Amino acid sequence: MIKHIVMWRVKDETKYGSKEEALRQAKEKLEALKSKISEIVFLEAGINYNTTEAAYDLILYSEFKTDEDLQTYQVHPEHLKVVEFMKEIVVPNSRVVVDYESN
Repeated sequence: MIKHIVMWRVKDETKYGSKEEALRQAKEKLEALKSKISEIVFLEAGINYNTTEAAYDLILYSEFKTDEDLQTYQVHPEHLKVVEFMKEIVVPNSRVVVDYESN
């Protein structure tokens, strides 16, 4: 199983409204991918409530059967639409990602 984890920091104000509104929209868009991309085995998006300086605002946790499935997801048109939205709301250079294989 391939685990794909991404975290972002979101701008305080976006063209989509406040940080809270942008986070809500991002969570909805990410979670909607589950029904649009068959390669996704599991997907969960969460909005952080931790207020420490080290905290990120939003996390995506997803699982794929194979690395090939993850790569298919990465270039899927529905995923790319969400990527464009995320580029508009995230703090530049704040995205972090980890992909790993587990049993």
